[in-house]
Amino acid sequence: MKKVRRVLLYLGATIISLVGLALIFPTWTPKIDGVNSISVLEQVEINGTGHELMIRGQDKNNPIVIFVHGGPGVSEIPYVTKYQDLLEKNFTIVRYDQRASGKSYHFGEDYSNLSTDLLVKDLLAVTDYISTRFNQKKVILVGHSFGTYIGIQAAQQAPEKYEAYIGIGQMSNTLESELDGLNFTIDQAKLSGNTTDVEYLQGLTEKVKSGDMYLPRHYVRKYGGAARLIDANADMDNGLLFGPEYNLLDRIRYYRSISYAQEILIGQAFKKPLPTIVTKLDLPVYFIMGQYDYMTSTKSAKTYFDQIDANKKEFITYDQSAHYPQFEEKEKFSKWMVDSFAK
Repeated sequence: MKKVRRVLLYLGATIISLVGLALIFPTWTPKIDGVNSISVLEQVEINGTGHELMIRGQDKNNPIVIFVHGGPGVSEIPYVTKYQDLLEKNFTIVRYDQRASGKSYHFGEDYSNLSTDLLVKDLLAVTDYISTRFNQKKVILVGHSFGTYIGIQAAQQAPEKYEAYIGIGQMSNTLESELDGLNFTIDQAKLSGNTTDVEYLQGLTEKVKSGDMYLPRHYVRKYGGAARLIDANADMDNGLLFGPEYNLLDRIRYYRSISYAQEILIGQAFKKPLPTIVTKLDLPVYFIMGQYDYMTSTKSAKTYFDQIDANKKEFITYDQSAHYPQFEEKEKFSKWMVDSFAK
């Protein structure tokens, strides 16, 4: 009996040690070969809080692209390297976890002042840090999904910092977008013969119209309005579980931060839709939308695009993609980036 107890104690101590190691195991991003390459994953204090930065590229002298992730709170660092490998040949790619998101979520830190306005200020500070670090006067700014809400406001406030603004899965009039998504999912549920989903989704119509709720995103994913050529959920799950950029503690931060950030930030964006706050931009503007995007409706984005006053603007539709055209058709996106911005 004593021997069994010793074995159990040993196993318990071993499990605790392994969990402890998993919690604090060092994280990194895979190395890129080349004498002037860069591949770093590091925490940097910017605008008063620690921001996690992942910077990757084959030549540090290449043009810089800052990507602003969506969600809110949904970092792309854990899985995105497989989708930006082509871009890394011609650009230095900067991704960062926003304040209170992912590895930039710090237990015990006071986030009572978290707001979309603060995230815009953070992005401008990140931009200044990157521009100074790499001695480049301007960078290319890319927002994705909720990141477009932050990115386009930064571009409006400080156009001198950016060579161009690119909105992928661009947010627009939130209510119009949600209704587009609802109608799409109802139509697709009817086509599939799923009467249960049809009845449930039709029952949401008045709540969505009144702005009392968002269309549940798992229905958009179920019916192909989120991704067509990739499995975005599997990418994130695999990245969080097996990728080198996040350890167990980071995964805990990630899930904690999603619920926290979304509860605060989504409502703020709903109350101040972009067409009411950004209608003029003093830099080139590009919207890149997947034809089947119903997370952020392509139709609503085009309506918003037509309202924007800019000297140069272009609306680009990827006809095989949904909400992730930069991943679903990465070769096409990379070629467009090179043709448009590579020196």
